[in-house]
Amino acid sequence: MVEKDWLEFSLELANESGTMLSEAMRTRQGPQREIKADRSFVTSLDTQIERRLRERIIDAYPTHGILGEEEDSIQADADLVWVLDPIDGTAAFIAGIPVYGTLIALLRDGEPVIGVLDLPATRERWVGAKGHPTLYNGHPCHTRPCASLKDAFCSVSNPDFFTPPEACVLDAVRASTAWRIWGGSCMSYGRLASGRTDVAFDTGLKLWDFAPFRPIIEGAGGVITDWEGRPLDRESGPRIVAAGDPARHQDMLRLIEKNYPC
Repeated sequence: MVEKDWLEFSLELANESGTMLSEAMRTRQGPQREIKADRSFVTSLDTQIERRLRERIIDAYPTHGILGEEEDSIQADADLVWVLDPIDGTAAFIAGIPVYGTLIALLRDGEPVIGVLDLPATRERWVGAKGHPTLYNGHPCHTRPCASLKDAFCSVSNPDFFTPPEACVLDAVRASTAWRIWGGSCMSYGRLASGRTDVAFDTGLKLWDFAPFRPIIEGAGGVITDWEGRPLDRESGPRIVAAGDPARHQDMLRLIEKNYPC
């Protein structure tokens, strides 16, 4: 179980980021952007949101650590560490495609125990907490059963993220599933938790890209791990796989083992 105060505070952080994103969405001009060393996009708003959330955390919980995408870590070895991605799907945000959102997680001894996926553009929020059912806009949500992998609806954030040794897995999943959805960013994992899709898998991710997904997916009845089947924690990455039906998760692990590396 997690402390109620931590959970309520995570929602306050999401409200704060959501307000800042919503205000930015009302402007006619697109945001100014830069390209980072890893070729990913960043905007001034990414930095502004993260700095504001960090201020809130430091003020409320000065002994907690903070890991974020845009700033240096603070007390990274603390027992309790907040993980922040101010705008997951920054390229989508720049393009005005509403699959972007803020990701907030709390790690306890390296394990994600609270996860918030907030999408202000569509007014949707998934909240996961260890020991609690996942909530979608305040109501419990559940993954769905899937009879076989050949019936599965699969999401992949970006096929361009797959390296040559990983490409055979992507090809195998294409051949083994019914439908693929590309470019859903963090929204893809919310849709899986709500029972709208069956499988999600990705590579090229860092902790802030996926930390909230574990409590969200598990609290909805699904399974999420790295490609070797280990539960996601602070040491995980860059490859993850999730399924709403535990049996389909096992199918995905077997498919990965057979095809990775190429």
